[in-house]
Amino acid sequence: MRLHRNLVFATIDSLHEIFNEDKQADKVLKNTLKRDKRWGSRDRGFVAETTYDMVRWKRLYAEIAEVKEPFSRPNLFRMFTVWATLKGIKIPEWPQFENTPTRRIKGRFDELSKVRVMRESIPDWLDELGVKELGKKWDKEIAALNQQADVVLRVNPLKATVEQVKNELSDLEIGTDPIKGYPYALVLRERANVFTSDAFKNGWFEVQDASSQKVAALLDPKPGMRVIDACAGAGGKTLHIASLMGNKGNVIAMDIYNNKLTELKRRARRNGIHNIETRLIDSTKVIKKLIEKADKVLIDSPCTGLGVLKRNPDSKWKMNPDFLETIIQKQAELLDSYSRMVKPEGDLVYATCSILPSENQKQVKKFLAREEGKNFTFVKEEIILPSASGFDGFYMALLKKNPSTDEK
Repeated sequence: MRLHRNLVFATIDSLHEIFNEDKQADKVLKNTLKRDKRWGSRDRGFVAETTYDMVRWKRLYAEIAEVKEPFSRPNLFRMFTVWATLKGIKIPEWPQFENTPTRRIKGRFDELSKVRVMRESIPDWLDELGVKELGKKWDKEIAALNQQADVVLRVNPLKATVEQVKNELSDLEIGTDPIKGYPYALVLRERANVFTSDAFKNGWFEVQDASSQKVAALLDPKPGMRVIDACAGAGGKTLHIASLMGNKGNVIAMDIYNNKLTELKRRARRNGIHNIETRLIDSTKVIKKLIEKADKVLIDSPCTGLGVLKRNPDSKWKMNPDFLETIIQKQAELLDSYSRMVKPEGDLVYATCSILPSENQKQVKKFLAREEGKNFTFVKEEIILPSASGFDGFYMALLKKNPSTDEK
């Protein structure tokens, strides 16, 4: 493989923004990939995948290159040399690259790979947390979370069938395969830009990880129900819920960020969905108006996001040890507040994209022991670990609201 100067420089510029200016990787790359209209899909793929790879292995590559943060551009080129050498790519004779012996880089890699925090390229505090929460399981899970994420589609049954989407993308030379146990999922055989396809533009599918698709299935919404997605965000799960309801009934999508709800409305129009109502949570009155008004409520709670590190590798560098304690407190508050919107004998699903028991099964157990939680009965839970599923790490619990005192 021959390296092209403009693509390498675009990668270095992206890394500079992510590492030194604390910008989000996905947003940085979105702008970088617009830099040159002449770039083809292979060029854009190189920039995106190389950038993510170097973000994922930042600590390991920096240690091999013997550089410290903040990373100057010469140091980023030294890290790039490490990346290229380990990939078996010849380094060009450009003035930006120093002549580092291949044997030295590979020797340092072999030596450092004996230590888990280096081998998996994670902060010390995160490694300690993983061991504390998961014990011996942590080794397998962090290794799985360092793999590149698959691109998974969720077919919109209001517009198309799985077979129709599969055939439409096949015509564009994009190969896909169904996933057993996921009725609306297709996984791409190779990474490709599906967003330019007519099938996407016409609302035939959304990009949504397989584990995430299990949440709406557990909630099991039915046509004609009133369902609340209390932490809707830009609405990936809201759209799934609405499609399962066949556009019949009422889906109330709530969030504290109006811009996310605006994006949800745009996506709903493309999906041909018209039974979604958005509500901005700008005061406690919004929740009070809906107390015991919903057949089903989904709390897709804010979390550490440790289950989705494979698609958001930069998040492990942006988090800090205090974040977990803050987010656990927030989750408890949301459970106590939002659970009140469930009708007697209605269902509540609590979900996170985390693999930490303190955010998941322990959080649910504490909720059931508190005053608000005593109104609910535990039905079942699903713990999805990346090492077993190959997809994102997720947790979801189904709780049933007890009948009201009057009905007993």
